[in-house]
Amino acid sequence: MKQILFTFLFVISFFASGQNLYIKTYGNEKNKPLIFIHGGPSGNATLFEGTTAQNLADQGFYVIAYDRRGEGRSADPDAKFTYEEAFQDLNSIYKKYHLKKAVLLSHSFGGLVATLYTNKYPQNVSALVLAGALFSQQETYDHILNSIKKIHDGDSKTLNKIAYIEKLDKNSAGYRKHCFDLASDENYFKMPKPTKASKKLYADYEAGEFFKTNIRNKNAPLLFYQNEKQNNIDSRPFLKKIKAKRIPIFAIYGKQDGIFSSAQITSIKNLAGKDHFAFLDNCSHYLFVDQQVEFLSKINKWLK
Repeated sequence: MKQILFTFLFVISFFASGQNLYIKTYGNEKNKPLIFIHGGPSGNATLFEGTTAQNLADQGFYVIAYDRRGEGRSADPDAKFTYEEAFQDLNSIYKKYHLKKAVLLSHSFGGLVATLYTNKYPQNVSALVLAGALFSQQETYDHILNSIKKIHDGDSKTLNKIAYIEKLDKNSAGYRKHCFDLASDENYFKMPKPTKASKKLYADYEAGEFFKTNIRNKNAPLLFYQNEKQNNIDSRPFLKKIKAKRIPIFAIYGKQDGIFSSAQITSIKNLAGKDHFAFLDNCSHYLFVDQQVEFLSKINKWLK
């Protein structure tokens, strides 16, 4: 109860300062700072906080989790949902916590935010970690549609649905939503054989306080694709520039994460480098829950 009250008071004080962000820290502020950047648009950091943040802090990191403006617990009717807005909020976090540099641990769509931020503000980033992170959006959409075509060969209902999606504007929120809805229907985001440890983590999360605040802003993707010009990008050219600036890039992905093709995985492995890449077995999109022990071990090894 004390922890819940502390979180409540902390969030209230942060909002009172005029910045519409939910934010929470874990661990000792003297340790290496690490900012978690969640997926979306329309996501939040509740799953990471409810399962992983404290465990990562126990590894010796100062973990900062937050919800982007207008998403999750950072309600803001005036949010613009652009990368630049996300950059401004990240910069406000650096300023608030007096950070000179921080590790950016990015998940899913958060990988695009983190990559573009690092490209623009390389002086602020000590390392970039791509955890099940998007990096070539159109290749991801193409893989989802093409792989489901093969699974449902002869199924006219599904094939007609895919044909409809393929006619949509590829830069639209509707196109993205339909692609990911199909992927979700095929359980592309779920591990095929959950371990006892992952089942417990998910169960504890769903029974806890963080799940109660698992807020999803359904308008966020629509507004993002309406307001942001860079809405279907390949971030690998930026990643190469970042690497050339000697900022370490680490990539960790799940072997059973159905939204990435083998060609995409090979390309990100080659870009990050063999020693900076991990491919976790029996692991899907939410790898920090699916295989938490191995995930934490890799993060600790790379960043320490």
